[in-house]
Amino acid sequence: MAPYIYMERNGIHIIDLNKTVIKVEEAAEALKNLARSGRKVLFVGTKKQAQEVIAAHAKEVGMPYITERWAGGMLTNFPTIRKAVKKMSQIDKMTSDGTLDNVSKREKLQIARQREKLEKNLGSIADMTRLPSAVFVVDVIKEKIAVAEANRLGIPVFAIVDTNSNPNDIDFVIPANDDATKAIDIILTAVCDAIKEGLEERKVEKADEEASAEQAAAEAPAPKERRQRIRKAAPKAEAEKVAEAKEEAAPAEAE
Repeated sequence: MAPYIYMERNGIHIIDLNKTVIKVEEAAEALKNLARSGRKVLFVGTKKQAQEVIAAHAKEVGMPYITERWAGGMLTNFPTIRKAVKKMSQIDKMTSDGTLDNVSKREKLQIARQREKLEKNLGSIADMTRLPSAVFVVDVIKEKIAVAEANRLGIPVFAIVDTNSNPNDIDFVIPANDDATKAIDIILTAVCDAIKEGLEERKVEKADEEASAEQAAAEAPAPKERRQRIRKAAPKAEAEKVAEAKEEAAPAEAE
């Protein structure tokens, strides 16, 4: 982290905030482009200082997040994780259609506990039907397994990286204190505002595309009208072909 450190005082390394601002802007622009293209960003932060902040900001922009515990293989063994999420949906269905009313109290209690555990660990990624296009991490040391899995799959990693960490495996480094809730909140506010902009631009682009499609459909002739035009044009086209054939044959007859 030497390039991002301004100075050392009493054994404490002080981060160069000018570089932090530059890196936040770079990360925000990249995340904005991802959101505009309709891709998902998985936010990860299981340390106490980050849990509530990450959950609040990720919910605000409709992105998946992990704040309880990183389950090994969450990315590299994604199909298994999806099965666990489906299991949660199946339990919900059993509850709604009355299937659980036919099981014993003990079984019902076991299923309820299983559902609670699944909700706690995976409820925040229930809508993540495919691998995320990027991962945003708070504290790369604590979330080293998440970083390793993302690196293995070639998924870009955005991260708040403190002075005691190695930034080499991070694609978008944001040098900052990852133990301060306020610092985490400020950075997440900036990047999530950029994601909001990307989502809004996506909405506008979609609306413009739909409007253009509707206009094109309105201007295009109706099927019946189109058939009539073809029928009218067909004899004329045939006559022109006959005339051209006669013109080509005339010189040959003269010779």
